[in-house]
Amino acid sequence: MATGSPVRQATSLFQERFGSAPQVVASAPGRINLIGEHTDYNGGPVLPFAIERRTAVAAAHADCWEVISTHDGWVHRLEPDAPSETAGQWTAYAGAVIRVLARSGPLPHGGRVAVASTVPVGAGLSSSAALTVSLTRALLSLAGRREPPERIIDYAFVAEHDEVGVSCGRMDQTIAVLAEPGKALFFETGRGVIRQVPLGGRIWVFETGVSHKLMGGELNNRRRECETALRLLREAGRQLDDLASLPPDELPWAMRVLPAPWSLRVKHVVTETARTRSAAELLLAGDLPGLGRLLVEGQRSLSADYGSSCAEAELLVDSSVRHGAWGARLTGAGWGGAVIALAPPEREARMVAEVQDEFRARFGRLPAVWATSAAGGARLERHT
Repeated sequence: MATGSPVRQATSLFQERFGSAPQVVASAPGRINLIGEHTDYNGGPVLPFAIERRTAVAAAHADCWEVISTHDGWVHRLEPDAPSETAGQWTAYAGAVIRVLARSGPLPHGGRVAVASTVPVGAGLSSSAALTVSLTRALLSLAGRREPPERIIDYAFVAEHDEVGVSCGRMDQTIAVLAEPGKALFFETGRGVIRQVPLGGRIWVFETGVSHKLMGGELNNRRRECETALRLLREAGRQLDDLASLPPDELPWAMRVLPAPWSLRVKHVVTETARTRSAAELLLAGDLPGLGRLLVEGQRSLSADYGSSCAEAELLVDSSVRHGAWGARLTGAGWGGAVIALAPPEREARMVAEVQDEFRARFGRLPAVWATSAAGGARLERHT
């Protein structure tokens, strides 16, 4: 992961490896989802915000497609029509964006691209969407195409979901494009309703050090389980557009009708949907202690009902709450990644120190820890 400004890093890398200045630089943020985990692809609400850490893409016209990142330092020559050659690598996302944009309108026949990022990879903070959105923004500018935010979201989503094969929803791309400083985004994915809600102060991030892999892993398994649960509920007589539309008062019935694990997946989706809507109202009211309690409830559901937690995350959540946090939970798809904690400012330093000590005593290493405020979305950058 690059240090310092990713814009300077990407620009410097481009000049160093390609011998000229880039024509355009764009950036997009990673994100934290406060609450609303695994609800986006089930038609429910989410409550993400953009973090201050970003991915930057510097680009210019060329005769072929060449990409380099501070992640590995190698120049990769891409053949966008042969995605299997880069499957499982960061270059797969780059090739996917190029293919999607080439199908949708004019695009240069080639280009040189340099990427730098301060978004941790595999930490559940949407490093992939930060890459696809920033690259989409850069290449559209390089092609002289003016596209509305909704199209940028769609291009980045199709690249990750359809081309790379990650069973994600649209939350990550949406917040990466539409984020506003000091705001979280309440997004009703099933209805397309978006509302900005205030989010002041800082959120602490503890990295578990356990990297999750989205493609071909447990996330895709859970999505298939949710699709099966929805089918079974429809066969049992419920006319549902998605799992999140099951009324909470019908959850006991669904738990009786469905065997495990499908019943547990439905329980998480329905209760998480209710928690997320409540969380948005608590933010509007400025009730951070109340929001903290919902984070803890959400973590219990991720662990017991969705099976997406891990030992490192469980310790970080429990320790944060015991040492003064209003609440904490695993964020991102799960099975590793990062834990977020919300704490009163006067307790933050003590909480961080105590949590790190307990984590080191249990796992023999210190977790990376940092804080962020809500930041803005994708943008073209001034560069020299």
